[in-house]
Amino acid sequence: MKSYRKEIFFNIAARMDFVHITPEVQQAIDESGVREGLVLVNSMHITASVFINDNESGLHQDYKKWLEKLAPHAPIEQYRHNDTGEDNADAHMKRQIMGREVVVAITDGKLDLGTWERIFYGEFDGRRRKRVLIKIIGE
Repeated sequence: MKSYRKEIFFNIAARMDFVHITPEVQQAIDESGVREGLVLVNSMHITASVFINDNESGLHQDYKKWLEKLAPHAPIEQYRHNDTGEDNADAHMKRQIMGREVVVAITDGKLDLGTWERIFYGEFDGRRRKRVLIKIIGE
């Protein structure tokens, strides 16, 4: 069994945004030489997410609006976590909703995704460097 590990890095200027990373994940699979197996893609930060959904800008705007309603950034005093001097309690909650990671099958060297499924990095407390782990196992 082969194992391959790669990190990709982001420095998102906005507080919240989504980045399509399917091509980067497929590139890592190509580099790994794995033809049949699994790929784990996860955010290595507690205020960011990796998720699968449609690559459609209207949906992404809907997500941003919905997440901000569920866990609004302001006023920051509404969150006990922010009593520590932080201002990102909402980002922790948004990450919890959107999830930490995805696992996708690799078949014949390709991501085995549904017709409209794509992989995204979700940032909820941007403006600093963060990373995503891509871990591939298989034959």
